[in-house]
Amino acid sequence: MKLRRAPLEDWMRDFYFDTTIDLGSSGVQCWTLAELRALLAIGHDDLDAIALDDSPSYGSEALRRALAQRFADGDPARVMATHGSTEAIFLAMNALLEPGDEVVVIDPGYHSLWSIAESIGCRLRRWRLRPEDGFTPDLDALRARITPRTRMVVVNLPNNPTGASLPAGLFDAFLGLVADSGAYLVWDGAFTELTHTGPPLPEPSLRYERCLSLGTMSKAYGLPGTRVGWCLGAPDLLARFLPLRDALTICLSPLTEFLAERAVVHADRILGIRRAQARRNLDTLTAWADANAALVSLTPPDGGVTAFPSFHGVTDTEDLCRELGRDHDVLLVPGSGFGHPDRVRLGFGGDEKDFATGLHRLQTVLEQRAAARRPEGAHR
Repeated sequence: MKLRRAPLEDWMRDFYFDTTIDLGSSGVQCWTLAELRALLAIGHDDLDAIALDDSPSYGSEALRRALAQRFADGDPARVMATHGSTEAIFLAMNALLEPGDEVVVIDPGYHSLWSIAESIGCRLRRWRLRPEDGFTPDLDALRARITPRTRMVVVNLPNNPTGASLPAGLFDAFLGLVADSGAYLVWDGAFTELTHTGPPLPEPSLRYERCLSLGTMSKAYGLPGTRVGWCLGAPDLLARFLPLRDALTICLSPLTEFLAERAVVHADRILGIRRAQARRNLDTLTAWADANAALVSLTPPDGGVTAFPSFHGVTDTEDLCRELGRDHDVLLVPGSGFGHPDRVRLGFGGDEKDFATGLHRLQTVLEQRAAARRPEGAHR
């Protein structure tokens, strides 16, 4: 395999750890261990009882049971815990794809959702979410991308970075379209439990046996440091992952599996707090965009905690984002990492006070740049 460098990860390496105001990340505010212990009533005895041994290949029994109760009709056989959803993507594609296979991928999307298939030697056909449609998925456009040679369809809904989702009334039609093709479906549901305009979409792996559905602690749960994700699907599909798992991660840590299991068992408690926080930040963002319509064009997201705005007069946002990181202590991610250099990924899942501060600093820079573009005397 030959993997390309991921521009998003390069950008995060350069700016994520060296800025204090985060307007670029795609998850909610992270919990500290103290906060998590208090929220979930985790005592010292609970932690002291954990043996730092290997974990089972599919993940701990307790974590798989918790995930099954929440997502898989109570059947742990349909659950594998993974080292983040990134491992699940890697396992699914390497287990099921061969060089030359045709893969339909959502665009824009997280880099692993297409780069792994590309590195295997697959032929990519991009299902594009169009700005002029408010990034709303178009099933006619998907139908045109699927051919008799399509081996896999890969989607992420709600979408990172746009926040767009599939209207609930089209979910069955979407599944039927994929099922009619006989292709595998890789459904990245990282934002499934972070919706704003309607309830979460149904779990697709329970409706289509050739579906692998992915989730993570990193987005809605605010626990990216656990590096725990999961894959839901038919047991025979999950079993195909084992040779790769044995060569890669072998298993997860029982310490992080314990924290993830407690978080899933008490998910509504955790999600309720962070969903409300994200909703308030989204209200702040939409009000800010409305007040600065001369500078910003924003399509409000259906889900997740990212939006994908453009700025009037800015055709390439990399220099803008670099200035914010270098001179204003603000992380903002240029859209070039998602194939849209005129846009940015703007995350609104973080601390509310910091979020308002970040928007103010962004506005100041945008105003300065707009003023510099005006012809001399135009303000008179």
